[in-house]
Amino acid sequence: MAVPVVLLLAGLLLSATRETAQGGELRAGSSTRLSDLVRTAQGEVDAVQARRTQLVADVDAAQRGSGSSDAQVAATLARADALDEAAGLTALTGPGISVTLTDAARDADGRYPAGAAPDDLVVHQQDLQSVLNALWAGGADAVVVQDQRVVTTSAPRCIGNTLLLDGRTYSPPYVVAAIGDPGRLRDALDAERGVAIYKQYVARFGLGYVVDAADDITAPAYTGSIRLSQAQEVPR
Repeated sequence: MAVPVVLLLAGLLLSATRETAQGGELRAGSSTRLSDLVRTAQGEVDAVQARRTQLVADVDAAQRGSGSSDAQVAATLARADALDEAAGLTALTGPGISVTLTDAARDADGRYPAGAAPDDLVVHQQDLQSVLNALWAGGADAVVVQDQRVVTTSAPRCIGNTLLLDGRTYSPPYVVAAIGDPGRLRDALDAERGVAIYKQYVARFGLGYVVDAADDITAPAYTGSIRLSQAQEVPR
């Protein structure tokens, strides 16, 4: 439900930006007004998500109520409950690693590295996706991006240097945490081609890449929709 709302609000923001700029450059005052619009839009999205969460709780309560008087419904709910952990619908805690990705920083004189294009200096969607792919390949039991649990239906998207994930926006640094065997997870990161390419930009242009082990990572339960509309088998 939140995704169409986000897209609608994004369109309104783009329209507001165009009207504000009138074909010219946005100055400080206009930028301030635009940031206010972004905060307002985020607040509206948060309200929609809160309403959705309440509706999900109401539906769940109704299902549980039916299960108390209907054996067939109770059996179906029991089978569904057994799949909650695999689907990421229960919180998990355990050891693992965290990976922090950051945009390149300016030097002491406020300049970026010589010869760098703007796209060379920011964390891209493929960089984040490469880290996620590696962690899953390394046997992660649960993965968290920023403060959100990532599941099969999650789709991180980067617009410029802004991350869009399940209706919420984030700015770098991006922190990805995974519960699992730290050694296997590190090995999987080292073996991932996309991560290796990102490390080249880290060395050349100063992007950030930090991997830390942790004894106690908490992955909250996923609360969004897990309904699939399309699926395709990936050949191996």
